[in-house]
Amino acid sequence: MITLKKLIPLAAILLSGSALAADNYEPPRTASGKPDLQGFWTNASITTMQRSSNYAEIGLTIPLEQLRELTANNHQNVRQATDDNQVQGELPSGKDLGQGRGYNAFWVDPGSAFGYVKGEYRTSWITYPENGRIPYSEQGSKLRQENRAKFSGNDGPEGRALGERCIIGFGSTGGPPMNNVLYNNMYQIVQTEDYVMIMVEMAHDARIIPIDKGHRPDAWKPWLGDSVAHWDGDVLVVETSNLHPQQAPRNIAALSDEGKVVERFSRYSDDQILYEFEVTDPVFYTEAWSGEMAFNATDTQPYEYACHEGNYGLPGILAGARRLEMEEQ
Repeated sequence: MITLKKLIPLAAILLSGSALAADNYEPPRTASGKPDLQGFWTNASITTMQRSSNYAEIGLTIPLEQLRELTANNHQNVRQATDDNQVQGELPSGKDLGQGRGYNAFWVDPGSAFGYVKGEYRTSWITYPENGRIPYSEQGSKLRQENRAKFSGNDGPEGRALGERCIIGFGSTGGPPMNNVLYNNMYQIVQTEDYVMIMVEMAHDARIIPIDKGHRPDAWKPWLGDSVAHWDGDVLVVETSNLHPQQAPRNIAALSDEGKVVERFSRYSDDQILYEFEVTDPVFYTEAWSGEMAFNATDTQPYEYACHEGNYGLPGILAGARRLEMEEQ
């Protein structure tokens, strides 16, 4: 059972290394003098990309006097405290699917604390627009709805979601921008002079990003997009465009051929990377939107993500659809 004391060690959080870091922080460096971003990191948090309507009146930054109550009452923490078991005494009714997606709390690991960015507890990763919401255009919303309908069928595996097919992780964990989800929120960064590799725990997605090299031809549209990087002082800047056409309209940052995402990685402290991002696309959005996220160091390492080997859900969905078709004949 998770107790309130376990959920909110407030004094310890306030005195953590990340909290004490400042603009004068000197990061560890590689042999060539570049900031060393390597290691295992996690963005697990109850902070979400977009601001929930529950926090609309609060805004971006959570006042310290409200932090304990808001943390304890967050629906993820309530679930962890009340539903952390593997026992199913009777057939599920399906009423939990909207919130838990069919999982009880034993199977999820979203994090239990709000994101701590630049010395502030945040209600959303999005910092602009000020309402913390993605500014979809009318055309952008329509395109996303059309795409959702296109990939919600049961005729074959191609009609299902990419995460269900074990193609890439669900919830845009691989980005761009990279997002936290219900579980598997770990990342490994490996860095050389010519490349940076970001291995995502979810689905073992790997972003292999060349440094100081040009984009590939526009006809190449890989999963997770075509990314190139360069150093801007001590900040690693990554620019991504040309997402795979099956991913582009479904990503957390939907992109057309005119869109791009710029990410910035900087060491904020010994145990935190400041991750900033900006999304621009005149087709999907009324204006550019941007945000900040904390990647926190972790001593643990990710397990193998064996998706195909345990993917009983996909054939079950398709088999169920075939059965319904037979019954309707």
